[in-house]
Amino acid sequence: MSFAPVDEQLELLTRGVEKIVPEDELRAKLQQSRETNTPLRVKYGIDPTGIDMHLGHTVPLRKLRQFQELGHTAVVIIGDATARVGDPSGRDEARSKKLSKEEVDANAADYLNQCGKVIDLPKAEIHRNGDWFDPMGFGELLGLCGQVTVAQLLTREDFAKRYREEKPIFLHECLYPVMQAWDSVQIRADVELGGTEQLYTFMLARDYQANAGQPGQVGVMSPILVGTDGVKRMGKSLGNYIGIAEDAYEQMKKFMRVSDENLRDYLTLLTDLSTDEIETLLAGHPKEAKVTLAKSVIGGYHSAAEADEAADRWQGEIGGGGLPADIPQRPLPAPADGLLPAVDLLTALELVNSKSEGRRLIQQGGMKLGEDKSPVLTHDEQVAVSDGLLVWAGKKKFCRVALT
Repeated sequence: MSFAPVDEQLELLTRGVEKIVPEDELRAKLQQSRETNTPLRVKYGIDPTGIDMHLGHTVPLRKLRQFQELGHTAVVIIGDATARVGDPSGRDEARSKKLSKEEVDANAADYLNQCGKVIDLPKAEIHRNGDWFDPMGFGELLGLCGQVTVAQLLTREDFAKRYREEKPIFLHECLYPVMQAWDSVQIRADVELGGTEQLYTFMLARDYQANAGQPGQVGVMSPILVGTDGVKRMGKSLGNYIGIAEDAYEQMKKFMRVSDENLRDYLTLLTDLSTDEIETLLAGHPKEAKVTLAKSVIGGYHSAAEADEAADRWQGEIGGGGLPADIPQRPLPAPADGLLPAVDLLTALELVNSKSEGRRLIQQGGMKLGEDKSPVLTHDEQVAVSDGLLVWAGKKKFCRVALT
């Protein structure tokens, strides 16, 4: 096949990229690929430590798809061996739970299925790094370790931080970057995709490739996608993620909580909208930009019709102040005289965790009753409790009373 002009390829491939190392080599590799009509081998590694993929995972996968669309070869590494070691990137301590081979294999099948929602999986090469690490003898492993110094390992930010704070760094964790870097030698990677926290490993792979007589790979690093809380990187453990397997309406609600400050990154990293289209959206109302963002992404993982339906439902139930269609019911023993103090009602319905939290909520005007959202003014206000009464604790927590 014939490849597009290098400048045209770079325009697409550098969009939303934070760092390319070494930057000048990517152009040279693309030029050589075009002259020899040979596709670049573009590596992306996944450790199947769980089964839920969120939009933060899709940022480098979308870049991998762009390389595919330009005619290059996507090489996906399923880290069934590295997953059993555990990625120390960004961790303040070692991972306590070790995964079994059976757990890793089960997770890998789910990961590949979800990857197929982003890249053209049938056209990609799929490798498991257990294929070369499991048969490796102790002598071979020592040979790999003999090419890395302890000083080099301590240039990793996570290791350096733990060392300064006198937190333990276990020897098996030091093997993780060694193993990940050796993957690049095994599949003869020209380019590796990942986040900026992987710079050390990308550079270590270049050293291994040079020692093996191979051309060094180029690291193409994407920025970290901030979660819906607007502060920390997207992650399931933080509850600030948007999962690609979630239903369309759940995704829609989460997109509408994205902070205005992060809209540019979301539009650039998660959609195919042009720069001019993004600038036009950002110049308008943030709500409209979020709706466009949500519909664009949701349509890719579900369908355009489901994206439209989710947007309309959000507008009707939340954006327009209407009532949700899925109001939960919570049982409540009928009071003897039909009355309950407001704070007792909140706690009995488990809309707050404690009476003190309930009092603060009421003081701030957060407790409301009925479809018309009548405000409750004091924590000791006597509320007439009836079957089906709608109780609000802020904008997002609510339920109907089911008297028992």
